[in-house]
Amino acid sequence: MTSKKNRTRLKRATLATGAALTVVVAAAAAAPGAGKATPAAGGKPKLKLIAASSAVTIDRWEGEPGVYLDLGTYVSVDGAPLEFKVTRKSYKDPVVAKQILRDGGTTKTKTLPAGLVKDFSGLSGFLEVTVTDAAGKEVAKSKGTFCPNNASGRIRPDAPATSHYPESCPTNPFTLGSVWGVEKGWASNSSTVDYDKPVDLPAGEYTAKVAVAKKYRDLFSIPDDRPTIKVTVRETGDGEGGQGAAAARKSAHHGAGHGAGHGAGHGTAQAGAAHHYGPRGADAPTPPALSHALEDRGLAHHLGDGPGHTDGSRIAPALKPNAKRPTGRAGVPADVPKPDLRSLPAWDIAITDGEDGDVPGKDYLAFSANVWNAGPAPLVVDGFRSPGKDLMDAYQYFYDANGKQVGYTPTGTMEWDPRVGHEHWHFTDFASYRLLSEDQTKEVRSGKEAFCLANTDAIDYTVKNANWHPYNTDLSTACGEQNSISVREVLDVGSGDTYTQYRPGQSFDITGLPNGTYYIQVIANPEKRLKETNLNNNVALRKVVLGGTPGARTVTVPPHQLIDAK
Repeated sequence: MTSKKNRTRLKRATLATGAALTVVVAAAAAAPGAGKATPAAGGKPKLKLIAASSAVTIDRWEGEPGVYLDLGTYVSVDGAPLEFKVTRKSYKDPVVAKQILRDGGTTKTKTLPAGLVKDFSGLSGFLEVTVTDAAGKEVAKSKGTFCPNNASGRIRPDAPATSHYPESCPTNPFTLGSVWGVEKGWASNSSTVDYDKPVDLPAGEYTAKVAVAKKYRDLFSIPDDRPTIKVTVRETGDGEGGQGAAAARKSAHHGAGHGAGHGAGHGTAQAGAAHHYGPRGADAPTPPALSHALEDRGLAHHLGDGPGHTDGSRIAPALKPNAKRPTGRAGVPADVPKPDLRSLPAWDIAITDGEDGDVPGKDYLAFSANVWNAGPAPLVVDGFRSPGKDLMDAYQYFYDANGKQVGYTPTGTMEWDPRVGHEHWHFTDFASYRLLSEDQTKEVRSGKEAFCLANTDAIDYTVKNANWHPYNTDLSTACGEQNSISVREVLDVGSGDTYTQYRPGQSFDITGLPNGTYYIQVIANPEKRLKETNLNNNVALRKVVLGGTPGARTVTVPPHQLIDAK
């Protein structure tokens, strides 16, 4: 990567929500272990490609380079749930996807062909879309990835009232394990929209033909149905929210899904919404973003769980801390379940000229980093404010298998961060970043030291007690307000907390550093104040090679084993 270029957003194929089905959707309750599957009758799921509507209207916003083909096609599932377990043993090994077939109390697995699934974003090349204009000329063609965890809903009233499967498919490059699924009697949106690659369609009338790729029809015995959808593209200017609303929606889509991470700060308000979503999607609803169908029905202001939410969008509710500080003697029973914090190697690495608050004219090495919890227990930390101070005393809590609190221990502090892009309470003992010399013996720069905990990324939902429906997945509710007297921050089992390079302070000042090889070191629980099951897996390294000249520095990022995420 070369430097001094504007930072680009993480290029993630955001999962679209499409036209709304006439279905009922409800979010499953979040609790440790909520992801455990329940046996279902049937054995083999029956899949079918359906369209929610025979016609859709898509806005082309003034100033935008194109449109996003959210066509509202779904894969319906009946007979038995559609379920996959997707894992890799390590970053040296390829991703392996297995279909889970449940028939009463019997469970069988079917390994998908090697190379069919290359990452955790879904079944690649699943959906084939061809768009023709009014004269019948082909004007666009694409192949899309199908994430079974995409926005979904019931197709009949006797189907399960809630889906216990996770929401969205992970896009973190260092994900280790995922679970995909669609409940029996449900349908999942099959559309994939890459918001970095709009389709250049002028205003007018079009016809879209949608089909499932033959390799998947053969693999899953899907009928060769090919819905035809009339598409109207209309020009939309600054009225009714116009370009600003388009930018906010695009930002929300970029940040949508369990995996958005801590992006930029609060500031851009979506029309009518009580929550603010940052210009780079920091606080976007998760997951996925609001569908065009709900916007057309005038429900764009009504984000979150509730009637009419057929796209699965929600705003994470705030977590409630204990009513008062813990009393009695602090202690942690030896056999109580504890979290296991692990660091991921840095990625999304680039040279920049700094963010707001950085010193102009200097060179910075920016990066994204994640610390996740491999369990078997969530990390639960409460902060209680010292009267009159922007400081809280922090305590870690411990629970037995029945959810009863059985211990606590003091664990540092939380501090109020007033900077734009933060404006919440940071826990000071969660992680640390350092830039090391080539021989890893010398620390040449220190990085960020305090964090607002949020379950931004699903890193491994196959570990014991993984919670497939964590609550605090976005910053709009995770870490309190300036006038908060207490705050609860949680990192659930299976999830990680990503801070992206767009976050203020998420970089090293490399001005004056000589060219050469360095290592970005990410350390979980650096002072070892947090109680864990294992303290020997808390450090991750990522090699970088600095080059160039002052004001025009460059960085080369070699692959980390099989992961070439720069």
